[in-house]
Amino acid sequence: MSEIKILERGDKFAHVTVGNLCGFEGKQFVKDATGATSCEISFGALPQGGAVPFFHSHKENEENYIILSGAGKFQVNDEVFDVAQGSVIRVSTNCDRNLKCTSVDPMTYICIQAKEGSLGGYTMTDAEITERESLL
Repeated sequence: MSEIKILERGDKFAHVTVGNLCGFEGKQFVKDATGATSCEISFGALPQGGAVPFFHSHKENEENYIILSGAGKFQVNDEVFDVAQGSVIRVSTNCDRNLKCTSVDPMTYICIQAKEGSLGGYTMTDAEITERESLL
């Protein structure tokens, strides 16, 4: 399993890394390292034939899975479907879910967990253009 490294931290940000995702193995949660208060983000990797070792369900949080590499099968309750690099899957509360890698290459994914129905403003409805000197 990769280890999270804190690179920088300020009053208004945290910058961490889980390392090279190409060689990533296992599962790594980042909420504690970043100090996030709105969602949990995890990185996962499954080897060929590997699956999450249990089904699970959430009471309040939906999950969004983003498949970064590899391919596999995803199950939500009794429905099974194919997923591959570029797939994005949202899973609601109160239903079972699991995934399995069926490709030769490992399946690497990001899972973002947040309270279902909590998204108020987003993109430009929650943003404003500001004036600041660029230091980049």
